[in-house]
Amino acid sequence: MLAGVVSLCVACGGKTAPAEGMPQDSADQESVEGFYSSTGSQEADAAGKQRMAKMPIEQPAPMKGVSEQILRRKAYITSYNKDTKIPNWVAWHLTSGHTRGNLQRHENMFHEDMDVKTGRVTDADYYNSGYDRGHMCPAGDNKWDRQAMNETFLFTNICPQIHAMNEGPWNDLELVCRRWAQKYGDIYIVCGPLLSDGNHRTIGKNRVVVPERFFKVILCLQDKPKAIGFIYDNNSHNSHKMFSHATNVDEIERLTGIDFFPAVDDKIENVVEAERGYF
Repeated sequence: MLAGVVSLCVACGGKTAPAEGMPQDSADQESVEGFYSSTGSQEADAAGKQRMAKMPIEQPAPMKGVSEQILRRKAYITSYNKDTKIPNWVAWHLTSGHTRGNLQRHENMFHEDMDVKTGRVTDADYYNSGYDRGHMCPAGDNKWDRQAMNETFLFTNICPQIHAMNEGPWNDLELVCRRWAQKYGDIYIVCGPLLSDGNHRTIGKNRVVVPERFFKVILCLQDKPKAIGFIYDNNSHNSHKMFSHATNVDEIERLTGIDFFPAVDDKIENVVEAERGYF
């Protein structure tokens, strides 16, 4: 449940995999219209809540005042921002089964997202930039399926990351999330960039924004529901002590302006997002 004042901006972009039973559309543009009432009427607000209740559990609510193209992939959903050239957020449902597989990644797998008509990032934007092509939804979560893994290399799932952060603490958290998915059977994850107010460094001809920080929130509905959030600086000075970066989901909602897990019953959502859950 979103609460508080937004003190930072977030960037992201893309489309996501439909919930089970929903038709798959590799490039279905979803509009904020219909989710939020322009008049503030109770009828429109109620209709918006009903629509959000039918969304995949991992998908955040539509963002306000931010460029957002929702892209649905086989294993994840992304909200792509054509202004920043990076995703606002990327969300996925990680099951125990999806943590296993024999597929291997290759460095030449990164590619443009042809579903993006304007603000499309290319590999040349990262060349000699000093930044890694950092996955939001990890390739390591998708060794179970070739299409799922290939789609993690779309630039709508990528942000510029400092190598020491990408290969160090950020990777450590990805490994822990896989262990949690194996322990509980499944978890729901949303991650993305945290942009400070003001001007940002950019890279490449397309001026891809470099985030100052990154967030990740995790929800588990098995046994006693719980949730936790993490924030990492996009530099080489992050502690490898994972829980030194931990916070509750409400705090990350305050920082990003993103309403996480709106499809979850409010009675559960309000409790788990206010606490720093123990996994």
